[in-house]
Amino acid sequence: MSAKPYRQIRSELAARKITCIELVKYYLEQIKRHSEINAFIEVFEDSALAKAAAVDAKIKAGNSGKLAGMIIGIKDNICYQGHKVGASSHILEGFTSPYSATVVERILAEDAIIIGRLGCDEFAMGSSNETSYYGKIINPHNHNYVPGGSSGGSAAAVAAGLCMAALGSDTGGSIRQPASFCGNVGLKPTYGRVSRWGLLAYASSFDQIGPITTNVYDAALLLEVMAGPDEYDSTASNKQTDKYSDFKIINKKYKIAYLKETLESTGLDNEVKTYSLGLLEKLQSEGHQVEAVEFPLLQYLVPAYYVLTTAEASSNLSRYDGIRFGYRAGNAEDIETVYKKSRSQGFGKEVKRRIMLGTFVLSAGYYDAYYTKGLKTRQLIRKQTLDILKQYDFIFTPTTPSTAFEFGKKSDDPVAMYLEDIFTVQANLAGIPAISLPMGKHSNGLPFGVQLMSAPFTEHDLLSFSAHLVENY
Repeated sequence: MSAKPYRQIRSELAARKITCIELVKYYLEQIKRHSEINAFIEVFEDSALAKAAAVDAKIKAGNSGKLAGMIIGIKDNICYQGHKVGASSHILEGFTSPYSATVVERILAEDAIIIGRLGCDEFAMGSSNETSYYGKIINPHNHNYVPGGSSGGSAAAVAAGLCMAALGSDTGGSIRQPASFCGNVGLKPTYGRVSRWGLLAYASSFDQIGPITTNVYDAALLLEVMAGPDEYDSTASNKQTDKYSDFKIINKKYKIAYLKETLESTGLDNEVKTYSLGLLEKLQSEGHQVEAVEFPLLQYLVPAYYVLTTAEASSNLSRYDGIRFGYRAGNAEDIETVYKKSRSQGFGKEVKRRIMLGTFVLSAGYYDAYYTKGLKTRQLIRKQTLDILKQYDFIFTPTTPSTAFEFGKKSDDPVAMYLEDIFTVQANLAGIPAISLPMGKHSNGLPFGVQLMSAPFTEHDLLSFSAHLVENY
């Protein structure tokens, strides 16, 4: 049952071969059976079964929504009214959300069933899911390896068949990198295509909510439901949305650029490189125009990203002070001590590192040297990226330099961990859509993905071509 695409499940629901309650019970059993993966922080059994009963009634009455019976997990930084949310951090342990994120309201309105909240790197800061307050999450393909981050719980749950699809957030690759490591489809929409209202912010000008699924169609359908303007989010675009799930796999010939520097990178795994080059050759032989383009700013992507995101994080996370909500340290004599102890005890090591980095680059003596320079670099990156996309339909890169790595291998070296984002942060810096497709299989038995990027708000073409790749290569 878990391996079936949603379209097939929906047909079976319509034919009364199965019910939503049976689906929920099946996935609840799978979650218990594979509890060692530690993907779920909390399972919403009661509310999921209640929603399932309501959706069954709507299916029987013939007025169910687009997502009727789709069992979804949500990352632990997306708010769901009356349910706990905590960004996998001690500082928000026990906090119950008073409202739902716009994306949650939209998927529930179309009769999706939310089965639980999924673990992630604390406040979405990490590439391995080793920074969660609730313990590490396991890669279902090999329990000695990380699932990627920060949406590792979302990717692991979908890969292990614990839910049909999951929502994650992507600040610098946090949907696409774990999707690559776990063998899923991971979509980061254009910045502003999906409302961020109800997403616990890491870096507000980078964050974007998106789906992790087993196939391209399910990702397209979820985007279709979630996309569009939102009065609660002024950064949400008013551009018209498409019926993304209605894409056609057509025999159109596209112009595809691949970044020369990515495939010549010394840190790129040989098998990932060989597969990527082979795929590009196949595309060229099929009649697509495939060309190498230079992107000399590649070496500046990660530095610019971490200067700007840590600056935004230091501001966004200042609200967690032990006074208004969340964890409050005891044995504090005055307000200043409450702040210091609550934040010192409530935040983990990596979050504190990024807050301190962000505070440093925003400080009076270093603002121009780091933050202002980071903003200028971002504009150059966006301009050069969009210039390429004026000439080509898609930009191709590997999603990650290698497959998943073993637990502990990079956790003591922040720079090595940050370099995991080298191919994914470009899309966030430029604000463009990007998708990771589960195309490759390494000799070590682990999956890896390839990434496609396209011009802003061209998700329809991106999804159409992605489906073509997955089905034909």
